[in-house]
Amino acid sequence: MGSTPSPKRETLSRAGKDPLAEFPALAKARGGAFYLHGDDEFRKEEVVRALVDAHLDPATRDFNLDPLRGTEVDAETLASVLDTPPMMAEWRVVVVREVEGLAGSPRARDVLLAAAAKPAPGVALILSCTVPAGSKAKFYKDLEKRARSVEFPPITAGDVPGWLMERSRRLGREMDPEAAQALGAAVGTNLGVLSRELEKLADYVGDRARIAVEDVEAAGTRIPEQDRWRWFDLVGEGRLEEALATVGVLLGQGETGVGLVAGLTTHLLRLGVLVEDGPGALEAVLPQHQRWLASRLASQAGKWRPAEIDAALAGLLRADRLLKASPLPEEHFLEEWLLTLLARRVAA
Repeated sequence: MGSTPSPKRETLSRAGKDPLAEFPALAKARGGAFYLHGDDEFRKEEVVRALVDAHLDPATRDFNLDPLRGTEVDAETLASVLDTPPMMAEWRVVVVREVEGLAGSPRARDVLLAAAAKPAPGVALILSCTVPAGSKAKFYKDLEKRARSVEFPPITAGDVPGWLMERSRRLGREMDPEAAQALGAAVGTNLGVLSRELEKLADYVGDRARIAVEDVEAAGTRIPEQDRWRWFDLVGEGRLEEALATVGVLLGQGETGVGLVAGLTTHLLRLGVLVEDGPGALEAVLPQHQRWLASRLASQAGKWRPAEIDAALAGLLRADRLLKASPLPEEHFLEEWLLTLLARRVAA
């Protein structure tokens, strides 16, 4: 996608729906301590910037913003900065990124925990942290308790289409699910790259309010011949012959048999919830960025009976075991599963 986002569109992307709107605990909060933690660096950094903007006037920003890094600052400097009052403004903002870098210093831990519990008047303390994998350090739990805490777990491949559709609304656009799935399949889970590609798409469609899958391709993104989401939909819709014809395409694009079986299992379990309890029950258990699927999958659920879903899931369990143990090509077991489903439907 070779076009450059216009200044107008970049302004719209920043001034659209506030990133804080997703987090009611942060949206109207001013002052005090904010603890933002998790592996999703993109969304975490967006909220850091939004909190800074919410507290500081551009005219006095340079005097009242102290950006620090836990891997670079010492406890004494940190304590001094945290005790400095605002200058010619209501708020002073101290941003400490890489808080995990301070976890090894008892003095630094004490300074941060005291400030998180009772920040100095006029000070907003923003802590950005990636907790080391497997860590059970009490320090991080204490920060969660003492500050306004929000976790940013990593976005999964299944979250990407919903995230793109939500973000496109910040640009004043509605993105079709198929377009979001195609862009996600082409780009992956890197939210920074996805955000830039989405802004380019918004420029490409101009004044049109809708981004369709044709726009994604026409704007220069190389769309896979088949993506996993469309393939799961083929199965869900009972279009088993089409699914059978494109198993090899998916595997040729780098998908794995085990990965497709896991995805199919999730898809069918969701259809089972819809069959038994309806869209409301499914929406309640879906992750935030996947709740849009509840209404979309409802039409597929009408094509399945509970006993058929149970049999299909049992077949997937068998296929998973064989995929992990047999030297035969992965395509063989997926095709066998689809042919068994097809035969049952023909017999019924």
